[in-house]
Amino acid sequence: MLSKLVVAVVFASIFAGNPAAANNTCAPQILAALGHCPIAGNDGSQIDITGTKTDPGTSNPSDGQGNPDTKPFAPLEKCTITSTSIEFCPASPAVNGVGEMPQVTLTDLAQFAPAPATLSAEPSNAGIADMPTNFLGAASVHTQSGSIFGFPVTVRFSPVGYDYTYGDGTNATVTAAGRSWEDLGQAQFTPTPTSHVYADRGTYTAGLSIRYSAEVDLGRGWYPVAGELTIPTAPQQIQIFEAHTALVAHTCTERPTAPGC
Repeated sequence: MLSKLVVAVVFASIFAGNPAAANNTCAPQILAALGHCPIAGNDGSQIDITGTKTDPGTSNPSDGQGNPDTKPFAPLEKCTITSTSIEFCPASPAVNGVGEMPQVTLTDLAQFAPAPATLSAEPSNAGIADMPTNFLGAASVHTQSGSIFGFPVTVRFSPVGYDYTYGDGTNATVTAAGRSWEDLGQAQFTPTPTSHVYADRGTYTAGLSIRYSAEVDLGRGWYPVAGELTIPTAPQQIQIFEAHTALVAHTCTERPTAPGC
């Protein structure tokens, strides 16, 4: 596909008396951009430099007469014009996959992924059958800067879901991070948004996967990336015990040698 480049330099004096212009030679930047030196014309008020650039591997006749499709170059945000060269500066990348920046996917963001969180249960990765065991799994917003496809980028991951597996054949999905009984101002073995009740004693392997939404900032504000990134935590062994009660005449303080004391 051919692309046409027209650069108008208002100050004709820049090239006045320049042997390179008279001999139809050009600066290396122009030669690299076009593949050949353009033709320069001077009407006394400005110099018009025209040329074409062929994109390899493309051919798209569009006018029905076999002429290749042409389109103007995207506007350049900055350039430096001297008496011997024209410096073409690339425009800033567009967002949402439009322009020079390719569309970003979750796969592209793998290098910025948050580290796995830690799963635990209280008290001390243990519990009592038929009473709540409180699970603690928390994640915070994770922001990191770097580059993708050569463009500077800032990536932000935000936790949106916590998927628990308890090892007894049940699982649960919650949106709240796990908090201790102390942080919640609750007594031990009371229900919490992340607690689970095991029916029987035994050792269970519990797991947690945290799901994150992702956003990127290319210098023009945040925009979301489709999908969710799931990062599992290391599994934990949870020991569940049985608790038995008995009616006694005295407390353990009153009779420390009594059964169960």
